[in-house]
Amino acid sequence: MSDEELINRLSHHPEIKSRMASLLEAIDDTQGDLRLADDAEERLLQEMQHLGQESLQAWAQGQVNAREQEVRRSAHVRSNGKKN
Repeated sequence: MSDEELINRLSHHPEIKSRMASLLEAIDDTQGDLRLADDAEERLLQEMQHLGQESLQAWAQGQVNAREQEVRRSAHVRSNGKKN
């Protein structure tokens, strides 16, 4: 995946983009509070857990949206409209 494609896809998932930024901040120790390997490990594990949770939520929402589109395209379902 190219850098451009990665940036484009992250722009469609702002919550994942934000979590990736947090992960990179922990890796780079931008706050300067990760002096010990144990502290870094704990922070990185937390960030990865959050990333996993948010990724799964984004996937689930995508599945809901896809199924909703399938149902709407189905000829058997009418949208809520005014009764005649």
